[in-house]
Amino acid sequence: MENKKYQLQNYNRYSASYSESSFWKKLQNVARKAGVKTTYISLLLYYVMIDPRTNVNDKTKIVGALGYFILPFDMVPDFLPGIGYADDIVALMWAFHAVSRNITPEIKEKAKNTLCRWFGTLDEEDLGSIFRS
Repeated sequence: MENKKYQLQNYNRYSASYSESSFWKKLQNVARKAGVKTTYISLLLYYVMIDPRTNVNDKTKIVGALGYFILPFDMVPDFLPGIGYADDIVALMWAFHAVSRNITPEIKEKAKNTLCRWFGTLDEEDLGSIFRS
């Protein structure tokens, strides 16, 4: 029971930072710094969240993680070289693992298409390793 209360508090805190426009703005601004894998996971989460088949509980987890990612001030400031996105990545990975059963081939394709527009040619093997970890 305590864990659900803690999750709700975190969701309430970080979901206030989430909006679709702030997500796209943040992701486009930091995609290169955050890296292909982090960007891919963020996109997967976004596309799972907007999928009408995703249940409210999973959408809540995603909004909390993406809200934390968007939040300009978090536990480890994003501007710190090498470690600035470590806490953001932990939040994104937690949500990714929590909702991964919702990731369909269509969602993967949407995320890959967006990555290709931003990064150019991708190494499919690197992206595939996300699903083996």
